[in-house]
Amino acid sequence: LVDMDVGYSTLEPALRLGLPFKPMTVSEDWFDWPALPDLFPVSFPGVKTSRDKFLVDTDLERLKTRIADYFDPAIGHEEIARRYPTAMRRTARFDAPAVRESLLTRGGPNEDSFVRFAYRPFDHRWLYWEADTKLLDEKRVDYRPHVVEGNLWLEAREREAKEDFSRGTVVRHLADNFGNGLSSFFPLRLCVGQIDPRPNVSPAALRYVELLGLNVEDLFHHALAVLHDPAYREANASGLRMEWPRIPLPGWPDSTDAAAAQALAASAARGRELAQLLDPDQPVPGVTQGTLRPELASIAVPSKVAGGNMVGDDFAVTAGWGHQGAGGAIMPGPGRQLERRPTASESRTAATHALGATTFDIHLNADAYWRNVPAAVWRYQLGGYQVLKKWLSYREHPILGRELESDEVQHFTDTARRIAAILLLTFNS
Repeated sequence: LVDMDVGYSTLEPALRLGLPFKPMTVSEDWFDWPALPDLFPVSFPGVKTSRDKFLVDTDLERLKTRIADYFDPAIGHEEIARRYPTAMRRTARFDAPAVRESLLTRGGPNEDSFVRFAYRPFDHRWLYWEADTKLLDEKRVDYRPHVVEGNLWLEAREREAKEDFSRGTVVRHLADNFGNGLSSFFPLRLCVGQIDPRPNVSPAALRYVELLGLNVEDLFHHALAVLHDPAYREANASGLRMEWPRIPLPGWPDSTDAAAAQALAASAARGRELAQLLDPDQPVPGVTQGTLRPELASIAVPSKVAGGNMVGDDFAVTAGWGHQGAGGAIMPGPGRQLERRPTASESRTAATHALGATTFDIHLNADAYWRNVPAAVWRYQLGGYQVLKKWLSYREHPILGRELESDEVQHFTDTARRIAAILLLTFNS
């Protein structure tokens, strides 16, 4: 009911969404769809180091040097504290000297504990994963054994603090809890003690895909495609903030209809494309290797204001993208981003709806920049972060301690092209 004089309306809160006292945006069929845990019952929260600066690095050898020093009994606690303050800073849950004494008594480090780490979306690093003590704040000992070659993980949260839903990245490595809040990771397969890993699937979901003549991988990739569908995100914005994502399934739970099977298979095919695009370790023909797709080739081209190739100091990120805050946290900065209209050679009329009408030149420093990062690519969020800007904030020269390598400059370019391909795929689906 609406009172036209005072502008009030009667609100009926959605009880199953926790009594939200504001209008909600959710599909009529939202509660008929199974939630992610109804399909994939096992998930694990991400690793929480609480000591990123010590236990995580982009450079494996630099990380090994730090850990070797930590495990060297000839180096005293005071010297370790001087070199690596994070490792020896006491907290309510971390008695730093006692932890180090315990690990020195045991001996180490364990060479198989240097593992690839999905630190942020499109930002893979190295982690020293220590199974004993609280050196690693939340190590997730039940999670790591399932991280094996070929397994895939889908990231999600039960509740989303931000207005814009940006979950659903796919990882192959052990993963962080993605900063603020707590991300959970749903594996495609469960691998502990299994000669042949078994699917992470509920009985109802397994029956559903078998009735359609499909498999659990199809279901997993369909869920991925759904989470990246702009129409789904818009139509279910409130539900996605209040509870686990629910996944629409054609004919759920007991259809044998050929049309339902075809719809799910087509969606799964898009999901497989997305999984490849979301994995920075997987080359993608036409996007990151080979002859590039015409609509992607001009995106994020490394350039100089005066022309020519980048050399020397051109590789230093000094445009103010990040700084170190309290407790060692990396805080984003404004950087230098110049918004403009695309030139004729950068024009992408057919892709404007997905990539935006404007583009940015994103500077490493005063002289070097990536030319033509489309507006939607630059603003793209995943895992709760503005991906490209977050990546840059960690690479500011005083934080990284060095210039970028040429392959890191290329990584930014490749990531921008991957994001553009994701936007084109999802907006055209």
